[in-house]
Amino acid sequence: MKFTLSWLKDHLETDASLEEICARLTMIGLEVEDVDDKAAFKPFVIAKVISAEQHPNADKLKVLMVDTGSGAPVQVVCGAPNARKGLVGAFAAPGTHIPGIDVTLSVGTIRGVESRGMMCSEKELEISDDHTGIIDLPEDAPVGMSYAAYAGLDDPVIEINLTPNRPDCTSIHGIARDLAASGLGTLRTRPAPSFPVGGETPVKVRLELGEDRHLCPGFALRLVRGVRNGPSPAWMRRRLTAIGLRPINALVDITNYLTFDQGRPLHVFDAAKVTGNLTVRRAREGEKVLALDTREYTLTPANVVIADEDGIESIGGIMGGEHSGCDEATTDVLIESALWDPMNIAKTGRTLGIITDARYRFERGADPEYMVPGIERATELVLELCGGTAAKLDVVGYEGHTPKIVDFPVSEVKRLTGLEVSSEESASILMKLGFGVEGSGERLKVTVPSWRPDIDGKADLVEEVMRIHGVDNIHAQPLPSHNAVNGKILTTLQIRTRQAKRALASRGMLEAVTWSFISEEQAKLFGGGRPALKLANPIAADMSDMRPSLLPGLLTAAQRNADKGYGDVAIFEVSGTYEGDTPEAQRRVAGGVRRGTASLNGAGRLWSNAAKGGGKPVDVFDAKADAIAVLEACGVPMANVQFEAGGPAWYHPGRSGTIKLGPKIVLGTFGEFHPKTLDALDVSGPLCGFEIYIDAMPEPKKKATRTKPALELSPFQAVKRDFAFVVDRTVEAASIARAASGADRKLVTAVNVFDVFEGASLGEGKKSVAIEVTIQPVERTLTDEDFEALTSRIVSNVAKSTGGVLRA
Repeated sequence: MKFTLSWLKDHLETDASLEEICARLTMIGLEVEDVDDKAAFKPFVIAKVISAEQHPNADKLKVLMVDTGSGAPVQVVCGAPNARKGLVGAFAAPGTHIPGIDVTLSVGTIRGVESRGMMCSEKELEISDDHTGIIDLPEDAPVGMSYAAYAGLDDPVIEINLTPNRPDCTSIHGIARDLAASGLGTLRTRPAPSFPVGGETPVKVRLELGEDRHLCPGFALRLVRGVRNGPSPAWMRRRLTAIGLRPINALVDITNYLTFDQGRPLHVFDAAKVTGNLTVRRAREGEKVLALDTREYTLTPANVVIADEDGIESIGGIMGGEHSGCDEATTDVLIESALWDPMNIAKTGRTLGIITDARYRFERGADPEYMVPGIERATELVLELCGGTAAKLDVVGYEGHTPKIVDFPVSEVKRLTGLEVSSEESASILMKLGFGVEGSGERLKVTVPSWRPDIDGKADLVEEVMRIHGVDNIHAQPLPSHNAVNGKILTTLQIRTRQAKRALASRGMLEAVTWSFISEEQAKLFGGGRPALKLANPIAADMSDMRPSLLPGLLTAAQRNADKGYGDVAIFEVSGTYEGDTPEAQRRVAGGVRRGTASLNGAGRLWSNAAKGGGKPVDVFDAKADAIAVLEACGVPMANVQFEAGGPAWYHPGRSGTIKLGPKIVLGTFGEFHPKTLDALDVSGPLCGFEIYIDAMPEPKKKATRTKPALELSPFQAVKRDFAFVVDRTVEAASIARAASGADRKLVTAVNVFDVFEGASLGEGKKSVAIEVTIQPVERTLTDEDFEALTSRIVSNVAKSTGGVLRA
């Protein structure tokens, strides 16, 4: 949003300097991005030609003696046809940069005659496209004065960065209102337009939108007869040029001027080019319109248009049509001021690729209550600059604006910002911003003005009070200290997420970040694909569903690496998966995939592996080890963890497992992948993976205050004993280990399975499981009787839990 300083002061009575205004704009949330103080125009001065002689060596050049008001006359060689004695124009001395030709002047010699400067044209100063001659000023123009100051070209241009929620500040009047509320001057208000009205507007408007009346809530139209359309006045052209707009003619310039001045986009039709009445409707499929930018656009029913009996005349709220545009021959003009649905304007603009100042304002939400005053102000300017007679105004569809009323506890300012702002000051700030305030004390009823569609609740009102009171009044506060150096700052889930990442990284795995969206086929393959998890507007056809598992993304990432020659890959991700569309159905999961020979115990193309016939392909035990590492890192009590054979359908049924804590809590799954799963994903190679549900882990129990030393070492030697039990083939080795460990929790400190054997000598359906039991005496050296008693308890526990018997 650009505006000039003098334009701002049309709306704001203030003595503040440019620097003060810019600082205050940024402070109240209207961040200043750039300030052009027109320094480029400062070197140009008004000068008078006191003599003009023919150049001795060139027929089209003249040698001028120029009075610059700074002493002796200066010699200038000039080729302008209007160069003559007595002419007063704009002079540039050596060292001046000429913006129109991008040249910095120096003392030069032209066809043998020295030239010490330049008399400039309007094009060379980028004032206009006129380069037929040098600038010709009135004879009484003061010689030696700054040309920029004389011509009004020294007006600084300010550019602010507007957030999308501030449509009120797409107008210079709205910016001035904010500055006045902050105490930097007084807001100027113009009297309501007043002009004679004669006759009816013969062109009528119909809104043919059916049930979609919200697409055009109101439409105002007025005919002005007998206008004389020519160039707009110099002051208007200068302001439009300064903010980057090209002046066209008075009628068009008036609409552009009011777009910035009041934030009210308007459109003017040449009444002679409109056939019959106007209709606001949806475009028909394939309808085309030649717009004012000379481009032809093909429309759809998603676009709202203004049409006459011959076809489309304007893309509603975005751009007018070339056919009904106003030019120098226009004598009767229809002025339109309408309201448009912001969402539809935004979609139409994006679809057609049209960016205009009208779209910029309508998609943010134009003030509905200024629809009629805006067309009145436009009519006043048309009559003032172009003459004519105004007909009566026709307004169709507009049912008025119902303001929002917000219950505002003033104490919210203190709670949300820390600022001590009295109830009286809060009410005063809101009233200066145009809000209606009723009540007193600590609770106010605040009526939101029509130009602030961004205000919905009390937090928005707190923001208004805060930015006008002064964000700089909010003092930096240190974060509150915790009771201990190692006090808990992160949640348990956050801590475990970090621990899981570190554990997997320490095992040689690389962290990956994959998409949260996968295809419907992949989602169904991993237990998802429910309608509630489908995206309404997916970014791609193969990213239509929220992922139920991390494994599809990791598997395809591993395959992409393999396709590029990196077949031995170990990657992991700790992120969210989705089982439903509620917050409770989002899970935090640690997942990983190993491919090729990327196991922890040696992998890849090492000479040692080559001697052994190549690296060992990854298998279910690698995935199990990764899963256990995550559980241990997160502090899960491993003595209570159970491993069951078999896992979800995407794993190989005989090479997978499920990890549980008790009979109900599933902590995760692991295994080698089912060939059908790999085929469906178009993935190949030795692959294993796992998923651990971090959010399923129970909260750690609070530790009792320790009365013993943190580290206790037994002075007695640990002893190891081996046992081999014959059990049914269906019995899990983990069950035998748990039973042996339960024989004596104090003495048995570890149980490891070191061998599994199956053979005919054991009997059909039987297997032998060998375990190593570590026994750590604590109080005294154990006797043979102690060992025999403990051995009996171990054998008895295993027999009771699993039916196993000692192998002979």
